[in-house]
Amino acid sequence: MVPLSFAGEAFLALPQAALFWPARAALLVADLHFEKASWYARFGQFLPPHDSEATLDLIEGLVAQTGARSVWSLGDSFHDADGAARLDPRARERLVSLTERLDWTWITGNHDVGVADMPGGRRLVEAELGGIILRHEAQPDDPRPEISGHFHPKFRLSVRGRHVARRCFVESPTKLILPALGALTGGLDAGHGEIRRVVGPGASALVPVSDRLLRFPLS
Repeated sequence: MVPLSFAGEAFLALPQAALFWPARAALLVADLHFEKASWYARFGQFLPPHDSEATLDLIEGLVAQTGARSVWSLGDSFHDADGAARLDPRARERLVSLTERLDWTWITGNHDVGVADMPGGRRLVEAELGGIILRHEAQPDDPRPEISGHFHPKFRLSVRGRHVARRCFVESPTKLILPALGALTGGLDAGHGEIRRVVGPGASALVPVSDRLLRFPLS
C-alpha cells in the first residue's frame, strides 16, 4: 500500500487494483465483472470458469489486509444482468458473507444495470462521500472531485524491447479512475483519447508498486 493524495484526502493505493480510504476504513473497488466466464460460455467461448472465486479471493485478502469496515464497488460488479443469478452456491455464500459483515454499497454500472437480485448490500446510482462523488463512469462536465471506474485503465510501455502492461489509476486534478479488479477484465490504454477526454488536462497514470507510486504524465 502506498500513499495517494486526492481531493484533500489521504488514500492508499494497492497494487492489487484497489483503493483504501483509511479515515473511513473504506475499500474502493471497481469493475469486478463477476461471472464473466459463464457469460462467454453461453456463446461457446470457454474461459477458465473460476473468475468469480478468484475475484472473491482478492477482495477477502484486501479486506483482511486493510481492516476495511466498508466496501464501495463502483459499478460493473457483475458482467451482465443475469450474472448474480449464475453465481454458484459457494461463491454466493462467500459474497453474502462479505456483504453481511461489511457496510457494502453497489454503485450501478452499465453492465449490471439490470441485475434484479444483488447478494446483500445496498444499491445506489452514485454517492457523495466526504465531498467526493463516487460513480461508475467519469462525467467530464462535473467539476466536483470524483472517483470512478468503467475504463479498466492499463499503463503500457516498452522496456528493453519487452512490452509491459500494468493496471493503473488515472488521476487529474478532479478525477480519479480506478483500475478493474475483476480476474478476467482486460484494459484500455491509460493514454486513450476517451480516458483523456473525461479526465481533462494534467492527467497521469499511477502505478503502485511495493514501496512507491510511479507517476507517468499522459501528455
